[in-house]
Amino acid sequence: MADIQPFTGLRYNTEIVGDLSSVTTPPYDVISPDDQERFYHMHPFNVIRLEYGKELPEDNENQNKYTRAADFLNEWIESGVLKFEDKESLYIYGQDFTAPDGRQLSCKGLVCLVKLEEFEKGIILPHEETLSKAKSDRMNLLQATHTNFSAIYSLYMDQNHEITPVLNTCSAADPDISFVADDGVTQKLWTISDEDTITRICSAFKDKQLFIADGHHRYETALQFASKQHALDTYSDTEKFDYVMMFLADIEEDGLLVLPTHRMLHNLDGFHEQALIERAQQNFTTEKHLLLEDDVARSIEAAIAGQDKSFGLYTGADYFYTLTLKDIEAQRDALPEKSDAYNNLDVAVLHTLLLEQILGIGRNDMRGGEYITYTRDSNEAVEAVQNGGFQCSFFLNPTKISDIKAVSLENEKMPQKSTYFYPKLTTGIVMNDFDE
Repeated sequence: MADIQPFTGLRYNTEIVGDLSSVTTPPYDVISPDDQERFYHMHPFNVIRLEYGKELPEDNENQNKYTRAADFLNEWIESGVLKFEDKESLYIYGQDFTAPDGRQLSCKGLVCLVKLEEFEKGIILPHEETLSKAKSDRMNLLQATHTNFSAIYSLYMDQNHEITPVLNTCSAADPDISFVADDGVTQKLWTISDEDTITRICSAFKDKQLFIADGHHRYETALQFASKQHALDTYSDTEKFDYVMMFLADIEEDGLLVLPTHRMLHNLDGFHEQALIERAQQNFTTEKHLLLEDDVARSIEAAIAGQDKSFGLYTGADYFYTLTLKDIEAQRDALPEKSDAYNNLDVAVLHTLLLEQILGIGRNDMRGGEYITYTRDSNEAVEAVQNGGFQCSFFLNPTKISDIKAVSLENEKMPQKSTYFYPKLTTGIVMNDFDE
């Protein structure tokens, strides 16, 4: 099934740039305008100039953030700031981090090239809806640079334990790279250049399906780019642009962590808390909780933790509600065309029975920002309401890894912003320039 390959990685030359923490960043889609500016000033060779450049007032079709990214890329390769690996390699990428609940966790996986496949083939499976604006931005960058600056995060099942033991052996020694990134996460990278080991690992993936965890926009963009290239020019059946850089983690990896993404609502006409609660009582058990401590977010999270199909509702008062689904049949009746895997998702229940049926927010409206703003920061979800900018916030439990797998296997996609894998993969540790 999955066709994975080594590649000639493009990496920073630490003799020139120094500490890698000053030139690497989180993925572009979690970088705020303030952070973007901060990364620009952190180091003249920061990868922000490649992955997520600034827009300038004088930009035009021929001179813009995408053409500047291509110029920076070429200049940095020519000057030795970026250097290609001596030979095609695979990479083991590990992260040591502190979870929001204080646990010390580690996650490790393989960075490689994966042959692009249409989702219909069932080899590489998505789990989440995407937005067209983000795909357009990523397409412009890919067309200008022909480079994957950050890896797509995917999962695989290793039932026979063929892969993980090999990766553990290859990462038993000290890593080639180790540093603490700007977000406080320790980043590690091991290079695998032994041909026999590479062949063994690649062969072990030939019966594997891959489940995209994070990076749907970039994957769909890479598919579209490859299709355009084949349509415009004369190429062989398989070219370098038919592969995309991925990080592959065992779905049973102990350090896999998914955080919830909460919904903050605004611009709702005629919003009334009590009317919402009364209508919700048709399908939900509702319970009012007085706030007995100052940490509102922690109180709400504690109230719904471990509760199936249970949501927190906060409207800025000195109390909050928990809403717990009474019977899954209400969700099945609302979306009979969907599988049980989809209808059993907490986020599907929230979107269908509360946001759509009660608050009147249509499915297309959920994709934009007119009514819903998404955040993984529960304190932000509280403060947004307290400050008066939002009418209410809904709090969710994290989506289970098993649910992601089940929905993917049904060839369905979750609503957007259903998962937030933490920590994000750091951009700039290793890159794939497929013109090389």
